[in-house]
Amino acid sequence: MADIRRENGVHIKSRTLNSTSVDNGLPFINNVQTINSNHPPETPPPPVVNAEVVASVGRVAPEMDAVVKVFCVHTEPNYSLPWQRKRQYSSTSSGLVIGGKRILTNAHSVQHYTQVKLKKRGSDTKYLATVLAIGTECDIAMLTVDDDEFWEGVSPVQFGELPALQDAVIVVGYPIGGDTISVTSGVVSRIEILPYAHGSTELLGLQIDAAINSGNSGGPVFNDNAQCVGIAFQSFSHAEAENIGYVIPTPVITHFIQDYEKNGAYTGFPLLGIEWQKMENPDLRMAMGMKHDQKGVRIRRIEPTASEFEVLKPSDIILSFDGVDIANDGTVPFRHGERIGFSYLVSKKYTGDYAAIKVLRNSETLTFDIRLSVHGKIIPPHVQGRPSYYIIGGFVFSAVSVPYLRSEYNNFDEIPVKLMDKLMHSMSQSPDEQLVVVSQVLVADINIGYEDIVNTQVFTFNGKSVKNLKSLANMVECCNDEFLKFELEQDQIVVLRTKTAKAATIDILTTHCIPSAMSHDLKP
Repeated sequence: MADIRRENGVHIKSRTLNSTSVDNGLPFINNVQTINSNHPPETPPPPVVNAEVVASVGRVAPEMDAVVKVFCVHTEPNYSLPWQRKRQYSSTSSGLVIGGKRILTNAHSVQHYTQVKLKKRGSDTKYLATVLAIGTECDIAMLTVDDDEFWEGVSPVQFGELPALQDAVIVVGYPIGGDTISVTSGVVSRIEILPYAHGSTELLGLQIDAAINSGNSGGPVFNDNAQCVGIAFQSFSHAEAENIGYVIPTPVITHFIQDYEKNGAYTGFPLLGIEWQKMENPDLRMAMGMKHDQKGVRIRRIEPTASEFEVLKPSDIILSFDGVDIANDGTVPFRHGERIGFSYLVSKKYTGDYAAIKVLRNSETLTFDIRLSVHGKIIPPHVQGRPSYYIIGGFVFSAVSVPYLRSEYNNFDEIPVKLMDKLMHSMSQSPDEQLVVVSQVLVADINIGYEDIVNTQVFTFNGKSVKNLKSLANMVECCNDEFLKFELEQDQIVVLRTKTAKAATIDILTTHCIPSAMSHDLKP
């Protein structure tokens, strides 16, 4: 698996960032890590300067004034102790000024922010910034500054078209190794659908051979015409690979900006809620009733919460999306001599848009207009705000998410098989469904013998299915039965006397300095 690392600022002043990341919704893929791991990154060697680089830098020199340095103070949630937050830390990264008195940077550069400041090139003043939108999936955030002084003498960058292979590019930003602006050059070496490490998704991306180091995050990538063709956001680390960086291209950037302008907020990139299978085997195509000139992919499963669930069926063959024919390997024409995964067509749409999907079903060709949307997963890759929790009798109940798993386990191999199966394959049956677990047991007399229960899924409470954490909290709080009975995975049960457990909870909260038995979002 590619060793993709996302750039999370020049360096961490208070502590290092978590050294794991996510790849397409799956956490802890081997060798996937942030650049700021447990050891400080080495200072990169200075780039070799030649006449072409000097000429290119000269052409984009005026646009460098639109590149800013981003200072952020982060305070992350504590998923192991969800009633409190972790110690704050600081990071720096890069950003670029666009039209409308706005600045773009990476989402991971300002994630869990408590304060964001910006500094212009050549300035000694830091200006307070306001975060307007954070696009987690595309790893882009939009900022603004209220102080009019900040905008004096600053012109926005101009965006260019998607570059071609071997086009020269220049990466501008504030990477590790100094406090002034830095320029590195290279060429576009690949254009394809890439895993966005921070976003837990796959979108169009550029691979370049220019050095992208910690702190380049959010900085612009210019072409020879001084037009911005992308935003630096992650790099590739492997013993046998050098100078491989990744850039968010202009189509993704434009989608983010137009989404914000259209809706007043970031609504996300829609998904086609299906799992599909290639149809490259001729016997498989014959068995599915496909004609010699028909190509497409077979639907394996459909998300029950997606609108597609109402019209599409398993074993339907998707022949085309919005009039574009899909090949047996799931690709569609991109540019001359290039093909790309058909998910690219879906990512060009906006939430609420309709798409015409042609399918082959029982040798009959059908066309459906499907409204595209963003649908959640039973184990979400991201959590907005503070994590939810509920405590009764010392049992701490939590909803599982990728950030939760990242905080509980050091690597991919440590995740229990059942949790891993849920993460990889489970689909939500309803929009509010959650996977609820006993995350830990705060030891007390009431829970003797249960101390070793940890990260264990809860299936039922007093014979009723546990749909989500809020429903569990409501059932327990309203329970007047003599006993509280929780049925857990692997046929374990937990039984507590109701009155004793509720009385003991107050003392347990006091002992552990916990302000409330439940998070604010669970309170009636």
